[in-house]
Amino acid sequence: MPELKPDQMPFSRYLGLTITQTDKEKITAELTVSEELCTTGRIMHGGALMATADTLGAIAAYLNLPDGAKATTTIESKTNFMRAAPKGSKVYAETIPLHRGRRISVWQTTLRNEEQKTLAIVTQSQLVL
Repeated sequence: MPELKPDQMPFSRYLGLTITQTDKEKITAELTVSEELCTTGRIMHGGALMATADTLGAIAAYLNLPDGAKATTTIESKTNFMRAAPKGSKVYAETIPLHRGRRISVWQTTLRNEEQKTLAIVTQSQLVL
């Protein structure tokens, strides 16, 4: 399994992500919704939710790279939004594999609030480079 170094994804620090689990079967993280991640309504911007999921999907794909592969890139992403995350609230994210092939992997990230209610579900495809 490739080694994941903390400085490889500086954007995750900007998001305020704390990665809580990294293995081939599941990636988890949490963050507190900061003002910088909010819309004018003081709720987490949809793009910030998507960026969180994309970050975890990229980590998952990277940790599942086949021998000899060096990197991965997102080639498709779809998001279903269910509810808002207000400023100051905690968001918990979990990414699991749906498919791991030689050239493409598919990941599903579920983002939840403190009550474990679903905020969004993101499905993304990653291409092995």
